[in-house]
Amino acid sequence: MFNTATAEAMETPSRIQDLNENRAIKTGIWIYFFFLIFEGALRKWFLPELADPLLVIRDPIAIWLIYMSWRRGLFQSNIYLNGIIIIGLVSLYTAIWAGHGNWVVALYGARIFLLHFPLIFIIGKVFSREDIFKMGKTTLYLSIPMAMLISMQFYSPQSAWVNRGLAGDLGGAGFSSNGDFFRPPGTFSFTLGTILFFSFVAPFVFYYLFNLKKVKTWLLIAAGGALLISIPFSISRTLFFSVGVTLAFAVFASLGKGGSFVKILAGMVIVLVAFAFFSQTKFFNTATGAFTDRFTTANESEGGLVKGVIGDRFLGGLVTALENSGKQPFLGQGTGMGTNVGAQLLTGTRTFLIDEAEWGRLIGELGPLMGILAILFRVGFALKLAVLSFKRLKKGDLLPWLLLSFGFVPLIQGQWAQPTSLGFSVIIGGLILAALQHTEEEPEFEPAEVDLTEV
Repeated sequence: MFNTATAEAMETPSRIQDLNENRAIKTGIWIYFFFLIFEGALRKWFLPELADPLLVIRDPIAIWLIYMSWRRGLFQSNIYLNGIIIIGLVSLYTAIWAGHGNWVVALYGARIFLLHFPLIFIIGKVFSREDIFKMGKTTLYLSIPMAMLISMQFYSPQSAWVNRGLAGDLGGAGFSSNGDFFRPPGTFSFTLGTILFFSFVAPFVFYYLFNLKKVKTWLLIAAGGALLISIPFSISRTLFFSVGVTLAFAVFASLGKGGSFVKILAGMVIVLVAFAFFSQTKFFNTATGAFTDRFTTANESEGGLVKGVIGDRFLGGLVTALENSGKQPFLGQGTGMGTNVGAQLLTGTRTFLIDEAEWGRLIGELGPLMGILAILFRVGFALKLAVLSFKRLKKGDLLPWLLLSFGFVPLIQGQWAQPTSLGFSVIIGGLILAALQHTEEEPEFEPAEVDLTEV
């Protein structure tokens, strides 16, 4: 009988080269992923003197991945990729001749469109279902020490080594919440990373709850526990809301499927019992109290979770950006100007020169025409993925639907000026696309044959 190695040895030289190049591209994607998770750790703890250059450590990887994919002919023309790349190229010109005029800032802003957004389609093209599962299981493994780390950061003073800020700043990397506790950043440079990471964990926890045979039971229990404790220790309503959205997607997916619905109900009962048990311990109860205080205080000041998180932060930011679009220069103030790095280079201080909200930043940097076009491309792409994911759900495929539960909002409104947010948007967007294009029966190293013009 022929084994895989024998069969591969009989392949033509060009076929073997294609397989090797596909493996190399996949390795590059994994390196991009691990730098996304541990870039902040390098900048804070291990290489603090290189904090600034490490901010763009994933950019050379993105360039290499684009080059290798271009050589392999993996790029397929589609309206979203073409539109974003054109906007990126035009924004370079308008930033120099009609905007802030700084080449470095313009390049930093345009790299979002030209280097990182295309990676979504590369991941979607070369990743198989098995690759998605590997990344999912790796994420579950990482969630366990990450939960331990944020609990240490929660209870440690900001001067402690685990709480050091960028470039070894002894002032700490935690973000003030209320009372005596700070929101922990985990291995990331800012607390947003903790929120995005555990929001990324949630879809895999629920997916494997539906598919218990595909994961070790102890790993699913441990990762589920890590996700549970991350909510109070993060002191983040956004994480609470994000996990709630994934739960709602899972419940919707289980409707009409008795076995799946029972698993969801059983999981919720276990979570409630575990929460009640852990709440009796001082270790967990202190974090729960801090989270509850933050939840109550913020809700009172912002009018509740729905109004504060959904209304003001999400819908409010979108409406405000569109309402103020007419006040911006037609060609914008220049790409990159709305980022912290751009502000540092232009003014010497890290501040929001345009708008903290993503849509406001895009319209301010690019102008009403290109800014709204960029928004429409992002919204259109996310909605297309949503429609395709729902169609696959109706056929019994849960994976793209559950990944969408986290990916939909970052793709539409994620703060791509922030490198960690940009990285998670790229990874989750690519995984959703890969899940839509591949079935579990497809060979591991075969690019999908789906025509991306349909997406």
